[in-house]
Amino acid sequence: MKKIGLSLLAVGSLSACATGMTNQQMISRTVMQYPIETAMLNIYNKAYSDEIQALVDGQPVTVVTQVTPKGAMRFNNKSVQGTEVVTITKINDQIADKTVGINYFTLAPLVFHGFTSDIGEYSVTTQTTPIPKTAKIGDASTYLTEHVYSDSSQRKAINTYTQTWSLKQASPATAWLCIENSENLLLSYDPEGTSTECYEINAKGEILASNVTLNGDETIVFKSK
Repeated sequence: MKKIGLSLLAVGSLSACATGMTNQQMISRTVMQYPIETAMLNIYNKAYSDEIQALVDGQPVTVVTQVTPKGAMRFNNKSVQGTEVVTITKINDQIADKTVGINYFTLAPLVFHGFTSDIGEYSVTTQTTPIPKTAKIGDASTYLTEHVYSDSSQRKAINTYTQTWSLKQASPATAWLCIENSENLLLSYDPEGTSTECYEINAKGEILASNVTLNGDETIVFKSK
């Protein structure tokens, strides 16, 4: 489940001295609560296309992601909503990998149910805690466990991982909503370690900027182009 937001200028970057605000005025204007469910819907359930880039072993790596909502579908004997995610990995502008998957979830409240991939993988998600409507700076929760199988028969388990969200201050008017995966889900050729997707959001849950960090033998940070 991945969708990287466009990089836009964050608000609130001027200092208190430059704007004539006192420290107390800055504190009173600091937003401490953000709409988590709305932000996640903006991340996972909107049509989108983006590129993120980083240097890996001295070579430029680009990950192109295209997200397309598919509407009402059936998954694991449930009526759900589906979103197709196409991910293309390029090394030195040459395509090294392409994956196509569909994420499945229900709305009101937002609940994730799993995904299927173009190589037959079939995952079933157990949502361990609800995704909150709103959360405060400093809040965090492990909210799902994903059980991945080799196919829809669910006879052969091939992976299990968890996802955790957290919220921390980015500026007086924005916050970083970070989603940490206990596996590296972003680059199929380097599955070891963990990955964290962070999205800068405003008080409406709109995505303003993003970055992706892969933690393994080394730390690699991808940023939106």
